[in-house]
Amino acid sequence: MSQRRAPLAPDPRELDPRAARAWTEPMAVTPLSGGCYAVETDHGSYTVDVPGRRCTCPDHRYRHERCKHLRRVAIEINLERAPPPGKRRADCAACGDEAFVPETAEPPLCTDCRLDPGDVVTDRETGDTLVVRRVRSDRADEYVIEATGKTVAAHETNERYPANDLVVDVVYLGDELRNREPRVYAFPYSRLRRVEDAAIVD
Repeated sequence: MSQRRAPLAPDPRELDPRAARAWTEPMAVTPLSGGCYAVETDHGSYTVDVPGRRCTCPDHRYRHERCKHLRRVAIEINLERAPPPGKRRADCAACGDEAFVPETAEPPLCTDCRLDPGDVVTDRETGDTLVVRRVRSDRADEYVIEATGKTVAAHETNERYPANDLVVDVVYLGDELRNREPRVYAFPYSRLRRVEDAAIVD
């Protein structure tokens, strides 16, 4: 059964004037930080604070209205034209796809590529179970392992993986469970496979 054809944008004639202007007037929305956005219009530039639900324009400051700038920022966030508060647009450091990532994320990783401390992964070479400590911004051909004096990429066991892979600090699961300060190892990102819904059992 086919759906009735309908436009994506609302009919401005059915909106209140501020909402209609938010949809139809030319504006440029630029993310700042802390949930704030710069909104440039033909009549001036204003700052919208999404968490605070405030705008520096006269309509909001003096009339206390939900102005067209606040509405426009909400529209752009909902349409994924602008990142939501706390996020920024970046190319994923692992796959290269553009994504919204946490503002402070370094390196920036998309949802599909993200590894967080405590995530359980397996070594594609040995099948060993490992626990992620952190993902470094260093690349495998840059990061030198102090114990060997060689880069991560230079190790024979890593020759099948890209030299420009990110470096991930991991510990072996058994060591993590038994030792208070387990030894940390550096692996190329692509050598690790995420274990979904893994449970660590002592």
